Amino acid sequence: MKLATRINSILPKVDGDIIKALEIVSEIDGITCVDLNYPEHFSNYSADEINKTLKDLNIHANGLALRFRNHFINGEFGNNNKLIAEDAFTLCKEAADTCRVLGGKVLTLWLGFDGFDYPFQVDYQKAWSQVREYVTALADYAPDLQISIEYKPYQERSYALIDSIGLTLLMVNEINRENVGVTVDYCHMLMKRENPAYGLSLAAEKGKLFGVHINDGYGTHDDGLMVGTVSLMQTLEFMYYLKKYNYDGAIYFDTFPIREEPVAEIRQNVKAIRIISSLIDQLGLAEIEKTVEKNDAISVNKMFFSMFELKVNK
Repeated sequence: MKLATRINSILPKVDGDIIKALEIVSEIDGITCVDLNYPEHFSNYSADEINKTLKDLNIHANGLALRFRNHFINGEFGNNNKLIAEDAFTLCKEAADTCRVLGGKVLTLWLGFDGFDYPFQVDYQKAWSQVREYVTALADYAPDLQISIEYKPYQERSYALIDSIGLTLLMVNEINRENVGVTVDYCHMLMKRENPAYGLSLAAEKGKLFGVHINDGYGTHDDGLMVGTVSLMQTLEFMYYLKKYNYDGAIYFDTFPIREEPVAEIRQNVKAIRIISSLIDQLGLAEIEKTVEKNDAISVNKMFFSMFELKVNK
C-alpha cells in the first residue's frame, strides 16, 4: 500500500518549517509518499528545494492539493468576479507546473468556496458552467496529470456547489476528459450521509477514482478522527472495495490530531490500516464476495465478528 499523511499535523512541531516536517514524516514506518498543499507549503522553499529534500528522504510526491484562501472567499472557479476566477485558474496552472517538478501525478481540487449560503445568492447554472469550463481548461493544460475533484457537502459554505459523489461524477462526465476524476474523503462522505464504500465503488467502476482520503467521524462535521475509531464496519467495507478494484494510488490519512501527539497518531493510523488490510486478506475477497451475494444481514454480521477471531498481522 502507498500511504501518505497530512503534513499540517506535523508543522506546529517545527514552527511551520516544511523541510523539517518532511524529515519527521520520513521516519514514520509505513509512510511512503506525501501530498503537499499549494501554495502554502511553498512559501519558504522553492519546488526544487522541496524536490531535493523528498529525494534525499526517499519519499515520493503523490501530488499537490490546491488551497484557496481569503482572496477566494466568495468562490474559486465559480466566482461571479471573473478576475478572481481567473486568479484561481492561474494558481492551478502554477500548481500543475510545481507538481511536475516534484514528479507528482495528482492535482486535487477542493473547491470549498464554490457554493452558497443563502437562497438567490448565486446563479446555479452559471456557476456550474463556469466551474466546468475552468476544470476542462486545466485538464487540457496538464494532460499528463490527474485532475481530481474532492467533494464536500458543506464547510466552507453552507452548501457546496459540488457536494456529493453523484454531482462530482456528473461534473466529471460533462467535462469528458480522461484525466479528470474523483478524490473521495471518508469523512466528507459521512457528512453527506453517503455510505463510503458505495460512493467509492461508483467512481472506481468508471475508472475515475484518482484519490482516497481516509479518516473517521460522526457524520455532522469534518471530524478527521483516526482510522476505524468510529465506524469500523464501514471502514472494513471501504477497504474491501479498494482491494476489489485494485486501487493502486496513495491512501492519504486526512486526520486532525488536535489533542493527540501527531507522530503517535500517524503511527496508529498506519497500524490500523495494516490490521484492517490483513483481516480482509485473511478472510479473502472471494469469501467476502460470497457473503455480499447472499444479501443477508445476519450473514454479514457473522462475517464481521468472525474477523475478530483471526490472527492480526500488524
